[in-house]
Amino acid sequence: MWERSDGQLSYIPKRMVNQPMIEHARCACGAIRLRISSAPKEVNLCHCLTCRRIHGAPFAVYAIFERSAVTIDGDTIAWSSSEHGKRHHCPTCGSPIFLAFDGIEEIEVPTGLFDQPGLFLPEYEIWCKHAEPWHDAQGRPCYPEARPE
Repeated sequence: MWERSDGQLSYIPKRMVNQPMIEHARCACGAIRLRISSAPKEVNLCHCLTCRRIHGAPFAVYAIFERSAVTIDGDTIAWSSSEHGKRHHCPTCGSPIFLAFDGIEEIEVPTGLFDQPGLFLPEYEIWCKHAEPWHDAQGRPCYPEARPE
């Protein structure tokens, strides 16, 4: 089911309507598993060079959740990708698991990890100055760098 919220088009699977949300995600080898107990605060599509390189793709899509809504089973390894950001990966298969920033109670989870495809539609795009020239944002707001606050 598609629903408009704040002028944006969002996808809400029928099974989620009037039901508590519980979603599961995992890395490629299954060593790291995630359980998410709420809807995302927002979903973005990122074209930054770090995301492109980590995912080996022209962009990455992240669902952003409150940290308290995400339970992680398994140990990740992390590296500082920026002054305040740490990217966590599976030590076995290398799958990106989440991105977290110091002092912010959110976790950004790549949407490709979810067991159920099609859960989350990106609401906006960031770092569009690095987007491939063939990319079509399909009417989503595009910001040259980070989204203004």
